[in-house]
Amino acid sequence: MQDDLFYMDRALALAGLGKGLTSPNPMVGAVVVKDAMVVGEGFHRYAEKKHAEVWAIEQAGERARDATLYVNLEPCSHFGRTGPCCDVIIKAGISRVVSAMKDLNPQVAGSGFERLKQAGINLAIGLREMEARKLNEAYLKYILTHLPFVTLKAGMTLDGKIAARDGRSKWITSEASRKRVQQLRFENDALLVGIGTVLQDDPLLTDRSGQVRRRPLMRVILDAGLRLPLETKLVRSLREGAIIVFCSEARDAGRQRQLEEAGIEVIPVGAPDHHIPLTTVLLELGRRDVTGLLIEGGAQVNFSALSSLAVDKIIFFLAPRILGGREAVPAVGGAGFPDLDHSLSLNIAAVEQIGADVMIEAYVTTERRL
Repeated sequence: MQDDLFYMDRALALAGLGKGLTSPNPMVGAVVVKDAMVVGEGFHRYAEKKHAEVWAIEQAGERARDATLYVNLEPCSHFGRTGPCCDVIIKAGISRVVSAMKDLNPQVAGSGFERLKQAGINLAIGLREMEARKLNEAYLKYILTHLPFVTLKAGMTLDGKIAARDGRSKWITSEASRKRVQQLRFENDALLVGIGTVLQDDPLLTDRSGQVRRRPLMRVILDAGLRLPLETKLVRSLREGAIIVFCSEARDAGRQRQLEEAGIEVIPVGAPDHHIPLTTVLLELGRRDVTGLLIEGGAQVNFSALSSLAVDKIIFFLAPRILGGREAVPAVGGAGFPDLDHSLSLNIAAVEQIGADVMIEAYVTTERRL
């Protein structure tokens, strides 16, 4: 059992090397072990097509016969961009497969395990399942709902303020926290903000983690009235990644044309009271194979996202500062929830000190999430 844990942890670590490289596919790592020795390893990279199991078995060669394969996700049994991994495993003579979890993809969903079982391969399923689910939480939501997994991030003072009363927020949190935010951007396919954030801060909204990613970070702006200035850093950084603006159907057609001529995609949607419905945004992003969306909004966007139950996870960075005052900007604004009985419940998953700050990671617990 200890050996199994050791090798499964290695498979999970290998899978993690695929961050930024696999979406909309899952992150998968595989380890082939024979006579207590690792004889083959691999992890999935979307652009290189081969799945983790194939990389590991090819590296093992003839040593794969009668070996054990450790993999964090059920091997596929269908034809997609590649042939079924199950066929490769069976042909290689693997005698035992240890998998962390079933693939919830309806095209797989246990059929891979059944295929291996019919071939006489010994199966062990469920080792490190919790860790495997967390690693691929965005993929697992997307494959079942065709909607992105939504993370809401905010940096704030200890009393919950994201900006002073003059609107300035640079820099509330530490450099270490800002570096972690770049990692969050790297791990997501798209980044969403409201037009207020753009007008106040003139941000680039780019992934500055320095890590290689398969596709550029998509920038998404909620801008009902098409107020996005053409001279912003954001517009001038189109080579860094696509920009999509969601606006009201009651938009200025001439202004829309100007933005489109600058290279920005504009999507008009029904926007009652000039509030863009996030359900519509998520459906559209899902159609574009966005599996992970990071929201870095202001107070109003944050409340809109939370109250519409679009958020799956929050990550708050708390700096050891106190701003106080009614006019300082809170992390979550809007009308607020009516009372404690109707407030949003969270399940805290992790608390970590980052530099001088504290990071809190929590999941929305309601079953009504999108």
